[in-house]
Amino acid sequence: MDTTSNRADAYASLRYPEFNYYLVIRFAIVFALAMQFAIIEWKVNELARDPFALGLIGLAEVIPAVLLAPFAGHIVDKREKRGLLLKCIIAYLIISTGLFLLTWDKAVQGIPTHRVLMMIYALVFLGGVVRAFTSPSTFTLLSLLVPKQLYANASTWSSSAWQIGGVLGPALGGFLIYLFGVHWSMLLVVFILLAPLYSLLKIQPKPIYYKNQGEGFIEGLTKGMKFVWNTKVVLNAMALDMFAVLFGGAIAMLPVFATDVLHVGSLEYGILRSAPAVGSLITMFILAHKPLNKKPGIKLLAAVFGFGITIIVFGLSTTFLLSLAALLFSGVFDGVSVVIRQTILQLKTPDDMRGRVASVSSMFVGSSNELGAFESGFMARALGLVPSVVFGGCVTLGVVITTYVISPAMRKLDLKA
Repeated sequence: MDTTSNRADAYASLRYPEFNYYLVIRFAIVFALAMQFAIIEWKVNELARDPFALGLIGLAEVIPAVLLAPFAGHIVDKREKRGLLLKCIIAYLIISTGLFLLTWDKAVQGIPTHRVLMMIYALVFLGGVVRAFTSPSTFTLLSLLVPKQLYANASTWSSSAWQIGGVLGPALGGFLIYLFGVHWSMLLVVFILLAPLYSLLKIQPKPIYYKNQGEGFIEGLTKGMKFVWNTKVVLNAMALDMFAVLFGGAIAMLPVFATDVLHVGSLEYGILRSAPAVGSLITMFILAHKPLNKKPGIKLLAAVFGFGITIIVFGLSTTFLLSLAALLFSGVFDGVSVVIRQTILQLKTPDDMRGRVASVSSMFVGSSNELGAFESGFMARALGLVPSVVFGGCVTLGVVITTYVISPAMRKLDLKA
C-alpha cells in the first residue's frame, strides 16, 4: 500500500475491517461510561448537595487508576490485548449493574444516604481499577490493527469515536434523567455495555511483542516511565495536557453551575455536559482531512492556551448561551490537543512498551480528569464556585507559557512517521 497516498487519504485507516470494529468498541465503551458518569454526578448532587461530594467521584476513580497504572501496563505488554479488553468490558458490566441497583429506591430503601454515597464511591473506585487496564489495552490494540504510516490517521478517527461517545453519552444521560429519572437511565448504560462484546469477537487475537531480555520485574515495571522521562517531547506533551485538565476541570462542577448559577434543569445540564465533546468532534473531522503537519507543537500550545481562556469565560458567565459557547470552544481546542498527543504517543513508542507507556499516559492525562474534578470540588469549597473555576483557567494559561519557554522540543515538534 502506498505510503504517500495513505497520508493523503482521510479514510485510509477505515479500509481495515478490524479497525472499524475497534471504533465501535471505542465508541460504545466511552458512550456508556460518559453517560454513566453524568448520571452519577447528577445523583450524587441530589443526595449530597455539596460540590465537594462531586469532586470525590473523581478522586474515587483516580486513586486506583494511578496506583495500578505501572502494574497494568506491564501486564498488558505481556498479555494478549483482545482477551484483556474482553475481561475489562465484563467488569464494567458488573459495576454498572451495581450502580443501577444503587439508584433504585426499592433496593436502597432504609439505607442511610451517606452509606448509599459510600457504596457509589466504592463502585466508582472499582471502575478506576478496570480503567487502569482498559486504557493501555485499547491504546496498544490500535497499533496492531493498521500500518504504522496510518497511526496519525487512525488516532484521529479513534479520537473521533471517543468524542462521539462523549457527545452522545452525557447529552442522552441528561435527556433520559429528564424523561425517566436516574434509575432507568442507568439501566440503559448496562445494555449499551453489551454492544462492544460482538465487535471484540470479530477481531482476531494479536501477537505479543514483549521482550524480556533477562530484565528483572522492577526494571520491566519502570521501563515505560524511563522511556517517557527520556523522551522529552512525550513527557512535555503529557505534562502540558495533565496540568491543563487538572486546573481546567470546570466540567465536574456543571451540576452545581446548572442549578445554582444558570438556574436550569437536567435537560440543559445534559446539553452543557456534551458541549465540549461536540466541539472536539468538530475538530476531529476537520483534522482527519487537514492533518496538523506544520508546527504541531506551536499549535498544541496555542490550543491549550485557548482552552484556558474558555474556562475563564465559562466561570464568569451567568447566562446559559454564553456558558454553552464557552464549553463548545473548550472542546474545539481540546480536540487539537488530543489528536497531537495521541499521534506523538503512537509514533514515538516502541511496540514492546506500548502498554507501559500508555499506562504512564493514563497517570498523567487520563487521571487528570478525575483529579481535576477533585481539585475543582476542593477549590470550590475553599474559594467559592466561580473564583475556583477562574483560578483554574488562569493556572492553565501559566502552564502553557511556562512550557513554551522551557521546552524547545515542543516548539520544534515534528509528527512525520
